[in-house]
Amino acid sequence: MVDLLKKYLPTRDHLRGQKSLRFLGEFIFANNLWHFNRHSVSYAVLIGGFCCFLPIPFQMIPGVLLCVWIGANIPLAIGLIWISNPLTIPAMFYATYRVGTFLLGHDEKVKHISLSWEWLSGQIATVWQPLLLGSLVTGATFGLLGFIGVRLYWRWRVSKDWTQRNQRKKKPL
Repeated sequence: MVDLLKKYLPTRDHLRGQKSLRFLGEFIFANNLWHFNRHSVSYAVLIGGFCCFLPIPFQMIPGVLLCVWIGANIPLAIGLIWISNPLTIPAMFYATYRVGTFLLGHDEKVKHISLSWEWLSGQIATVWQPLLLGSLVTGATFGLLGFIGVRLYWRWRVSKDWTQRNQRKKKPL
C-alpha cells in the first residue's frame, strides 16, 4: 500500500519547484518528514483532512507548516489537501456553509448562488460566519476520522502480520 501511495504523491523535487513553498527553505525536506510510519502517516491524514476544508487560498502552506511542526508526512498531507481543487471546492464549500448554518441555527440567507467573484464579494458579509464555522468543524471531523482510521488500520495490520509470522514459525518443516 505504501508503494501505491508513493506512486501518486508529489516528490521532493516537485515540491522544491513550488514557488509558494520556497520561503520555508530546505528544512521541509528533512528525511523524517518523508518517511511512512504510523506517526507520520496518521498525522498527515489529520492535517491534510483538516486543511483541505479551509476556505483560504494556498491551503498547502498551513498544511506544510503543521507537518513540519508535528513531524507528519508532507507528501501525503499535500495529496489530501489537493482533494479540494477547482472541481470540488464549490460542492465542498456549499456543504460546509450548510453545516455552518445548521450549527449556528441560522436560516439560509443565500438563495441564489453564482460562481463568480462579483457574487462572492457581494455575499461575503452574509456567508463568512457559517462558511468558516462549517469549514472548521467539517475539516476537524474529517481529519480526526481519518486519523483514527489510520491508527486502527495500522494496529490491525501489524497484529495480522505478527499472527501470520507466529503461525509460520509454528509449522513443522
